[in-house]
Amino acid sequence: MKILKNRKIYLDHAGATPLDKRVTHKMALYEKRFFANPTAIYEDGVKVRNVIEDGREKIARLINAHSDEIIFTGSGTESDALAILGLIANYRLLITDEKKEKIIPHIVTTKIEHPAVLENCKMLEEREEAEVTYISVLKNGIVNLEELKDSLKENTILVSVMYANNEIGTIQPIEEIAKIIRHFKKVRQENRRERALPQESPRQGLPEPIFPLFHTDACQAMNYLFTENIEKLGVDLMTWNSSKIYGPKGIGVLYKKRGVLLSPLYTGGGQEFGLRSGTESVSLASGVAEALAITNKMKKSEVDRLTKIRDYGIKKLLSLSSETGYKIILNGDKDNRLPNNINISIRGISSELLVIELSARGISVSEKSACKSDDDDKSYVIGAIRKICPKDGVEEGSLRISLGRCNKMRDMDVLYSELKVILDKYKGWK
Repeated sequence: MKILKNRKIYLDHAGATPLDKRVTHKMALYEKRFFANPTAIYEDGVKVRNVIEDGREKIARLINAHSDEIIFTGSGTESDALAILGLIANYRLLITDEKKEKIIPHIVTTKIEHPAVLENCKMLEEREEAEVTYISVLKNGIVNLEELKDSLKENTILVSVMYANNEIGTIQPIEEIAKIIRHFKKVRQENRRERALPQESPRQGLPEPIFPLFHTDACQAMNYLFTENIEKLGVDLMTWNSSKIYGPKGIGVLYKKRGVLLSPLYTGGGQEFGLRSGTESVSLASGVAEALAITNKMKKSEVDRLTKIRDYGIKKLLSLSSETGYKIILNGDKDNRLPNNINISIRGISSELLVIELSARGISVSEKSACKSDDDDKSYVIGAIRKICPKDGVEEGSLRISLGRCNKMRDMDVLYSELKVILDKYKGWK
């Protein structure tokens, strides 16, 4: 097949999505007409504030929440940081001075979380501000629920499990995890009553029944998974970003259930209920709200359409094993994964090389090396689901192919053909 010259194939929607034209139109309208400071009390400022609050209310309706539970941030990463660091900081403030050095809050998370969660947990550990349990996942990339149950203890104040993995696309049983947490809290309270222990508040040194809270990073989930009823989902905190749902970059969202107390990461003008100071952007707020509305309307049809393309693509790509002699592995559960995610490892060839070769042919995919001398470049996600870096030293990387609204079934045929040409080209170098 000839190298593509006219049409490019974009297969990195898990990294970033293009801006929907309908969102662009809405943002341009508000950016031009509403430019005043939303904290001002004069007429133009009030109009801007109303537009922002309309966007907040719209998002709240789309997930069946209250508008005061929606906080605008600068990104999904910031939303994760505010949820985790903000909770720990507030918890420490609520503990009496004589208990501060004795009670260390405990966090439960998984080994395959996004760095926005993992790195903040590691930082808390290094500062000795929290202890963290990193639970494993099964070979299919799904969280080990028995290990999660066993990890919960008296001082656990947060469980953070992503809704869908950004690398291998596996979907976690969020509602089931929420039930486990609720059951744990119920049993703990009953045990306290049986032992005639006082139902103490945080100011007396022990967490209220509200703990542990449940947080999920839903950045990859919003396009395709159930998010229309946050109460049924069972989470207390949920984070996502606009750039993954065909909205503008530069804005993220944090859902914070009423009654959950957080401390801000920094102080200033006190915007976003005192949790995220800084002048809000009317265009970004309206843009993310419009993007979510469009996403919800398209969700079912896109899930059905992309699942067919995904399954077809997986079948085609795995067939390259017998046709080229390279060992090709599908990473993550074959069925319980996002409808737009394909992640494969190809033993014996550099994933960076494959990305560059495919890019030269007009195809954009992302990669992650599973076996490099530099630990920072390793895929800890794939390392968590199976043994990598064998003693024979054969290189193994992974390709993440993430579909979106612009992709068609024929894109998988083109990807298959071009990848076959590339693998045959380098076969003699194995």
